[in-house]
Amino acid sequence: MEVSLLPDERIDDLQLNDLHIIQSRNGFRFGMDAVILSDFARVRPREHVIDMGTGTGILPILMSAQRKDARFSAFEVQPQMADMASRSVQLNGLSDRIHIHTADMKDAAKLLGYGCAHLVVSNPPYGKQGSTLKNNTDSVTLARHEEDTGIDQWVAACASVLRNMGRLCMVFPAQRLLELTDAFRNHRIEPKRIRMVYAKADRAPYLVLLEGMKNAKPGLLWMPPLVVYEPDGKETAEIDRIYHRTV
Repeated sequence: MEVSLLPDERIDDLQLNDLHIIQSRNGFRFGMDAVILSDFARVRPREHVIDMGTGTGILPILMSAQRKDARFSAFEVQPQMADMASRSVQLNGLSDRIHIHTADMKDAAKLLGYGCAHLVVSNPPYGKQGSTLKNNTDSVTLARHEEDTGIDQWVAACASVLRNMGRLCMVFPAQRLLELTDAFRNHRIEPKRIRMVYAKADRAPYLVLLEGMKNAKPGLLWMPPLVVYEPDGKETAEIDRIYHRTV
């Protein structure tokens, strides 16, 4: 399906089920963290999935390939970014399954209903409030740095739309893992599954993938580590699998 592009935009091939995405040449673009989160967060049949802070719409577009009967709602506060995500949804013929809301995610429960989601996914800003340098463009700053919403408030918004025993999956800096688990438990989301992400096996982890379940009992499953690069710099077989490459 043809869609209009702005002068600084391009269409990128996601190399999965003939999916494509519109991205800005000079603004925020999705990275590996979004791709590994889409793999970590497994969609079950007929689920309603909500993406908080969708950016370009990469998560629902990638995850739409997991289950043809799942439906997605995605929230993006930046109008220009939300419009880009909406056009990507239209480009892929997914308008009947993915709806982009140009709204603050803190209003998601008011708009869609409390406890309406089976699964919430989110790739929140990594930069802590007041502690990181800002980027040159507003869109990149809002995507990468906490502004008026810290991680506890971010998780609170996610929890508000989760049904009982619903799941929340997030990717976050490994050094802020304790903040993330505290935020989960502050809002009755019990950490249930965790995977640490390493650039190389002999280095400290730099990202964590965490899944929690609302109102669940304690019990944490540690998954095998996800290593991105071999010692020679080649991407690992696990990264090839996640990117659906032919090995």
